[in-house]
Amino acid sequence: MAHLEELRLMARVAHLYYNQGLSQSEIAKRLDLSQTTISRLHKRAIAEKIIRITVSMPPGVYVELEEALRQKYNIKDVIIADSQSQRLDDLQRAIGAAAAYYIETTLGKDEVVGISSWSSTLLAMVDAMHPVNSKINAQIVQILGGIGNSEAEKHAARLGHRLAELLHGTAVFLSAPGIVGSADAKRVLLEDPYVAQTVAMFDQVTLALVGIGALEPSELLASSGNTFSSDETQVLRECGAIGDICQRFFDADGQPVDTPLNDRVIGMPLAQLKNIRRTVAVAGGAHKVKAIRGALVGGIVNVLVTDQATAQALIDD
Repeated sequence: MAHLEELRLMARVAHLYYNQGLSQSEIAKRLDLSQTTISRLHKRAIAEKIIRITVSMPPGVYVELEEALRQKYNIKDVIIADSQSQRLDDLQRAIGAAAAYYIETTLGKDEVVGISSWSSTLLAMVDAMHPVNSKINAQIVQILGGIGNSEAEKHAARLGHRLAELLHGTAVFLSAPGIVGSADAKRVLLEDPYVAQTVAMFDQVTLALVGIGALEPSELLASSGNTFSSDETQVLRECGAIGDICQRFFDADGQPVDTPLNDRVIGMPLAQLKNIRRTVAVAGGAHKVKAIRGALVGGIVNVLVTDQATAQALIDD
């Protein structure tokens, strides 16, 4: 136990620092002590419980849950959006807004940003984003074929164009469907110089923004025409598939489900996604919990932006 006079000095330092707002250097001058001594007294005041630090979380902030989820799945970061509604549209807007802020604040200079097509939540993210510093100079690369039904295709193009505009960068599009009719058709398309040029850029991607799909396609994906038939989906289910990223299906352990259907997909493979410095999954909702869990367990993604209910379900596994 410290001597009473030393306790009094610790208390005085604490009062000047916290109640009067003086810096440690200002306190040192006031008390004719060195700044090193002030720092030492400050630390001892914490040890003696003269100073007790508490952090009050504002409503809608889930720092402890984010950290618990990050540690459980050993990933880089987790961002949990606050949504009082579990309606799909509301969830997508909340998760999209949280992802937008994350990208705005963490995007590095000269990044090559890969973005998946046909994701309503990624579209909500882009709609919520603000322009970033013009010196960022990012490149946007479509990592899943963006050609499909003309109405749905507008969404895929809007993702790339709008993101490039917000990041003051350029967009490179994958001018092919995400799913083609045969392996031979895929080989022919990959010989197209524009398609080949985009696919060659996959290795340069430093930040990938992806949705996570459940086994049944979303409304946007279904309307695009870039889906497998119900019989083909049943084959995937029987092979253990629970979800997909960029139409590359995986099982509960996050391992690729290897079927001949994979030879018809024009998009980034799961192994390549795992090697990117940051692969950010923007997804949520009760219907996607199993797929998100698989993607995390398999290390396919290393940053997750989701909602509170989904995050809690991932913790309660």
